[in-house]
Amino acid sequence: MKATATSVPPKPVQLGSSIRGEWLLDWSKLTVNHGAYGATPKTVLAAQDAWRREMESQPSLFMRSVLPLALRQAAGALADFLGAKGEDLVFVDNATSGCNAVLRSLDFAPGDEILILSHAYGAVRNTVAYLAERSGARIVEAPIAFPQPSAAQIVEAVAAAITPRTRIAVLDHITSSSALLLPMAELIAACHAAGVPVLVDGAHAPGQIALDLQGLDADWYVGNCHKWLMAPKGCAFLWTRPDHQAAIHPLTISHGFGGGYLAEFDWTGTRDPSAFLAVTAALAFHQDLGGAALRARNADLAGRGGEILATALGTEAGSGPELARAMRLVRLPVRFEASAVAALAIRRRFEARGCDAPVSALAGGLWLRLSAQAYNEEADYERLAVLVRAALAE
Repeated sequence: MKATATSVPPKPVQLGSSIRGEWLLDWSKLTVNHGAYGATPKTVLAAQDAWRREMESQPSLFMRSVLPLALRQAAGALADFLGAKGEDLVFVDNATSGCNAVLRSLDFAPGDEILILSHAYGAVRNTVAYLAERSGARIVEAPIAFPQPSAAQIVEAVAAAITPRTRIAVLDHITSSSALLLPMAELIAACHAAGVPVLVDGAHAPGQIALDLQGLDADWYVGNCHKWLMAPKGCAFLWTRPDHQAAIHPLTISHGFGGGYLAEFDWTGTRDPSAFLAVTAALAFHQDLGGAALRARNADLAGRGGEILATALGTEAGSGPELARAMRLVRLPVRFEASAVAALAIRRRFEARGCDAPVSALAGGLWLRLSAQAYNEEADYERLAVLVRAALAE
């Protein structure tokens, strides 16, 4: 499939098993875990390889004369897709790196409070713990009810956790372990009403939901492009509201220091920028597969997949469709203690049967997370149900 910035399919693309040749995935295995690391299509890998070849043909000339403009053009194309301006967006290796860049640019003092969610991503939670340990700040968790939370309950929990000492709120747009799409506009409004800036960890958002970063009006927003947008691994972004940009610096201080937000982030030293530059091919591929229609189709398929699995297991989904999109959680029918050790043991059983599906210990139970992407179809979740029942029967 040719991927160009302006390519438009002449007719709807048939998705599911008929399109699996677009990826390098091993189809002898059951792939229902796109949410973990994504899967980069062949056409996007080819675009990345073309950039690598151009770079290696004249490395010095490329880094000095080609890369600066190409990087800004790629950032501009991504920003258009995200409802933002290119001058407010920089590339980072992953969402965790973006969160670190923001949090480690800020000064925290003893008694300051950093607000996170009870379902916060583990790596970002560790970042906050590191900063709290070094500064004397305190971590405050806003509890998310689970299963079957409501948007109103989530907003109330975050608002109730804010105090006069809250320095920043770090909020997940789509939680990783519980696959919840949070009411981010309402959460940001509640925080801003209390004078609290917001860093949004949108690791799972680009390509899974529509985004309007300027309209959302967070203070900072980070997102991965390698997951649902299917860019190469190592492609993510940090969007910073203009009034905060002077205070934010990359994790690696390099030649651009003092030159401003773009100068500092666009050059942090020698690295392979091909993943960033190939994001335009990923954007085109996403659009070729339907864009908004693809996102809606994936959300619907994940919902049906969750229903198939929950019915087969006699259990329940973790949330209703209003708080979920292309990932769903389904409770596993186990009678032993739910723990991280037990979750990993069950996941290993799935792997032995040719399927990698995340399992989390939440709310006293064990929950399987499934994903739906363009290459999936209903039969995958019927197969998953058989596999899970066999693994749990041991």
